[in-house]
Amino acid sequence: MSDTLKESLFEKLCQLQCHFTWIPQKDNTDFSDMKLRLQDSIKLGVKYQATSYNQLAFVNCQQGDYEEAIQNLKEAEKIWRENHKEELERRSIITYGNFAWVHYHMGQLTEAQSYLDMLEVICKRLSDSPRYTAMIPEVYGEKGWSLLTFGRRVYFEEAKKCFEKALEEDSHNGEWTMGYATALYRLEALSGVSENQEQNLCLMYLRRVLELDPDDTVAMVMLALKLQEFNEAEEANELVEEALRKTPDLPYVLRYAAKFYRIGGDVDIAIGLLKKALEFTPSSSFLHHQIGICYRGKLFTLEKKAGSNYPDRATFQLKAELISKSKYHFEKAFELKPVFIFAKLDFAGICLENGEVTRAEEIYNSLLSLEDLALDHKQALALQVGLFELHHKRSESNAIIYFLDGLKFHHGSKQWKLCDSNLRKILGKQIQRNPRNSKAFGILGMVHQLAGEKDEAVKCFEKALEFDPGNEEYLNALSELRPST
Repeated sequence: MSDTLKESLFEKLCQLQCHFTWIPQKDNTDFSDMKLRLQDSIKLGVKYQATSYNQLAFVNCQQGDYEEAIQNLKEAEKIWRENHKEELERRSIITYGNFAWVHYHMGQLTEAQSYLDMLEVICKRLSDSPRYTAMIPEVYGEKGWSLLTFGRRVYFEEAKKCFEKALEEDSHNGEWTMGYATALYRLEALSGVSENQEQNLCLMYLRRVLELDPDDTVAMVMLALKLQEFNEAEEANELVEEALRKTPDLPYVLRYAAKFYRIGGDVDIAIGLLKKALEFTPSSSFLHHQIGICYRGKLFTLEKKAGSNYPDRATFQLKAELISKSKYHFEKAFELKPVFIFAKLDFAGICLENGEVTRAEEIYNSLLSLEDLALDHKQALALQVGLFELHHKRSESNAIIYFLDGLKFHHGSKQWKLCDSNLRKILGKQIQRNPRNSKAFGILGMVHQLAGEKDEAVKCFEKALEFDPGNEEYLNALSELRPST
């Protein structure tokens, strides 16, 4: 096939709805970790197996395992044929698109074209969409699950919109309803904000999932966690107990249940559940990280009880043991998944708890030197380094730099709010020490501006100019904030 025909084929492939057009192929996703997670989910027999095989085919292709990718797609096709005979064509659109892309990467251009030809026929029958696509609920739904599976924050909002589109045409579909509830759950978890119980969409859709499928135990434990936020302890406990009774060996249920008990203060139960889940998925970096969080929680509780009193020998030994276990599991998490930034940050935090300041600083410096960090990783790093500079290096000026950096993205996230609150405390103290501190007023103006508090920002910049007349930075900020007259 000539280069011109190959280019023409590539242009057609780019019109497809499949993983190769949904997920950037140069994304800094950890494909090795993703492969392990997908293989675990298939091995455990979780729902939506064909979707997992489609995702695994994409991952294998990214790693150059083309033959394995073809086998994955054959498994997906087999599942569609066995379980969705009446809607086989609708369910096969993404699988055929992935087939076309894998054959293209293998240099088998005739085979790739044959799948394009099949898709053209199918899509023409199903919709009036462009030549090789059919934007139907099955396509929107699988796209939504794939965006959620690849786990990057930037994809969650788009995933939510995909499930909304799918539900517009098929509002009684439990698969899309669960996907929509999952997207809402993750977005709320990232922002740290839930609406009141009556208006909480995630809560409503998780209940809807259980109406459509009363045996969906993952939905049960997710609903329990949402109810826990609203202090509905009795119903939440009943749901967790029922989920564990129905599926005592399902790692997804075990990990959500563990989180429920950890938040509720039953940390030892949580550790037991996570270790049980680890037996089924021993290479799970996520589970090691969660176990580390549990031991860290026990450490903080111990320190709070001990207070400022000199600890007795037993308390001292227990503290050392909890530090050791926390470090082990955090370190194991990023050994299994080298790009697990949050595990590295948590490991550094425990090092600080243990007086290993130099070790923590080394970790922070190594993370700061990395390029192409995801924005949520950058924000978490900015927060942690800011706190390190403030409390361990005693440098308010450096802390301010990092906290300001953390305000540049993901407005309203938990990390954003902590950067914001720490900045306000530092600047408030600086102004209290020196009421004519123009620089502190100027930075506080920036903080208010980034928070969308226009009037307060104007007042701060005006105050800064009062003590530093003619400062161009403050004048420019005011000209942006004040409406033109």
